[in-house]
Amino acid sequence: MELIVPTLGESITEATVSKWLKKVGESFEADEPLVEIETDKITVEVPAPSAGSISEIKVHEGADVNIGGVLALLGDKKDQNESSTLKNPVTKKPEEQATNEEQKQKIVSTSNNGESNKLSPAVKKLINENDLDSNKIIASRSDGRLTKSDVFNFMNNPSTTDKTSKEREEVVKMSKIRKTIAMRLKESQNTAAILTTFNEVDMSEIMKVRETKKEDFMERYNVKLGLMSFFVKAVVTSLQEFPAVNAEIREENIIYKNHFDIGIAVGTEKGLVVPVLKDADIMTFGDIEQQIVELSSKAKEGTLTMDDLTGGTFTISNGGVYGSMLSTPIINRPQSGILGMHNIQKRAVVVDDEIVIRPMMYLAFSYDHRIIDGKESVGFLISIKNLLENPSKLILGV
Repeated sequence: MELIVPTLGESITEATVSKWLKKVGESFEADEPLVEIETDKITVEVPAPSAGSISEIKVHEGADVNIGGVLALLGDKKDQNESSTLKNPVTKKPEEQATNEEQKQKIVSTSNNGESNKLSPAVKKLINENDLDSNKIIASRSDGRLTKSDVFNFMNNPSTTDKTSKEREEVVKMSKIRKTIAMRLKESQNTAAILTTFNEVDMSEIMKVRETKKEDFMERYNVKLGLMSFFVKAVVTSLQEFPAVNAEIREENIIYKNHFDIGIAVGTEKGLVVPVLKDADIMTFGDIEQQIVELSSKAKEGTLTMDDLTGGTFTISNGGVYGSMLSTPIINRPQSGILGMHNIQKRAVVVDDEIVIRPMMYLAFSYDHRIIDGKESVGFLISIKNLLENPSKLILGV
């Protein structure tokens, strides 16, 4: 039986094998994950169609394979020992596959070091007292003999002599997701006329609501009342007032969207992904918080589906969770705008001609100037600011 790469979406034609979860000859049960594959959008596990064992791996880790391609040949459990012997020859790691010539060079090098690095009693004593490795100390003399000055130089600055070029640098191949992120962000900068406008918001009222209603909210929805639900509600309300921000340019046309699917940027070990809250305009605060928790968990576990990642009309990015104070977010094409949240800091501000301490957050709104004018962009951000500073409007819808 063949293990086939499943269909992962209309736009996906190729995947990369990132990790085999089972070895050749290892048995498994039906629906047990056998291999992890990565596309330019998601990472998925391919399950076993039935119980058995892996007879032969056709596509090894790091290699690309087309959708519908054969990943491995599967057999019965009774074939385990035979297939392990025939189809799984021991493969040495690249660092273990040294040629005979390289091995000879190592032997010669070691021999030369032993011959040239004859130590004087004073140098030998200094090295032993400080528990040093004489092979790591660079000799200044042409004959290779170490001096006390060489030892002292090494002790004062070991980092420059203690590492080989391999240890000083690490070369890692970019993943498909990372390459796609890089390509799309650069494409966005090259295509859209990106401009960013800024404002700040007083988070006092929202923090009061969260503090007074957190227990009731948790009891009702079984999830914490976070900041993101307030921002999603404020964004949706403002998008309804400024429809150009929710639109996109398609060839020579402007497409105005009558649906509000809000992307929430989530950082993972493999890169940034943007799962989407579909129809956020009809979701309650509880719905939004539950969806965000679910999508964030799926993102970190690598189980997001194509449906989770497609269809966004606007994006919110929260750099504040990493401590960012201010940024200029890049638009997630083909969308026309993205809102950047930042960390909350207590600052001295003037309220009614008095200096007071308030929890403040900077907001950044990057937009495509080809479709959104300066007046609309500033008005959109001010609308969000006013709604966040008066959360009763969001809660009551008036």
